[in-house]
Amino acid sequence: MSASDTDTASVHALFQSYDGMEGVAVPVVEKRAATKWSEWAQAIYPGLLIAGTIALAATWLSQHYNSPVMLFALLFGMTFHFLYEEGRCIPGIEFASKAVLRLGVALLGARITAAQIFALGLSPIVIVLLGMATTIGLGAWLSRAFRLSRSFGVLSGGAVAICGASAALAIASVLPRHRDSERDTILAVVTVTLMSTAAMILYPLLATTLGFDHAHAGVFLGATIHDVAQVVGAGYSISPETGDVATYVKLLRVTMLLPVVFAIALIVRRGSGGDGGKPARLPLFLVGFATLVVANSFALLPKVATDLANDVSRWCLVTAIAALGMKTSFKDLAAYGWRPVALMAAETFWIAVFSIVLIKFAA
Repeated sequence: MSASDTDTASVHALFQSYDGMEGVAVPVVEKRAATKWSEWAQAIYPGLLIAGTIALAATWLSQHYNSPVMLFALLFGMTFHFLYEEGRCIPGIEFASKAVLRLGVALLGARITAAQIFALGLSPIVIVLLGMATTIGLGAWLSRAFRLSRSFGVLSGGAVAICGASAALAIASVLPRHRDSERDTILAVVTVTLMSTAAMILYPLLATTLGFDHAHAGVFLGATIHDVAQVVGAGYSISPETGDVATYVKLLRVTMLLPVVFAIALIVRRGSGGDGGKPARLPLFLVGFATLVVANSFALLPKVATDLANDVSRWCLVTAIAALGMKTSFKDLAAYGWRPVALMAAETFWIAVFSIVLIKFAA
């Protein structure tokens, strides 16, 4: 056995336990008794440092050129794909794309309170819930027509319906794993980010053309644009009132990340059939998400804590995206063709039209 084979085998053994964080049973593997925290830290720091550096560069460019940070992180990460083929960096890249990702998703709960959601009234809540459910269902149904996997239909539908790249990452973490899992996730993130950017430019014009007042325009933007940053940009480009309403509606969609991901995890768990009938467990990062939402709703978290959690969450998600980019090659994405993009375009079109109809009806 060559040295590279030994490195690869040890890496897979080291990170096999991460599936357990999702409540998925994993086979017991023997571990070296001599493995220590220091050795583990030495194993992950090269890849983790590179992913963090890419995240830092992507953030700097995003701030200076007012462009999506996730897209920069993805593209930069993909240019360093060769590092994922070298054993020294694999552990850190795996750690960033899994453990760091789940930490970032869990910390999203610090930006949400129940009061923000209830203050919206019943109509926006109904619009968001129906739009989300029908969009995910549409993705799962249309995936067969586009000759794509059902998993990608659920992944793309959830990304469009909930909160863009963050939802794609969270949903991907509980879907069944296969050899194209990372490629599916990257493709969903790239496509939803591009479509969200286009929506940020076009939807305010559409809301004005449709004659929406500031409140209804905020509901429309918050219920249809994929990523939080683009919702904020689009809403406040119309008026402060529109921006406030759009942000709260968007946070309602982010709140739905918890029940949706848990429901998907439960369905996957029951459908696997290989766990001996054990009950499904709530993934730990979703427990963290729910705990932060409850704590923030009861004002148990000081502002400095919520601000810190939001900053750490953003850094974790950008770092995880960079790591996922390093795990994916341009060649693999190009081989996927036009069908995934067409599916996500159909989902985006559906949630926009569906929301417009309901807003007009409610008005």
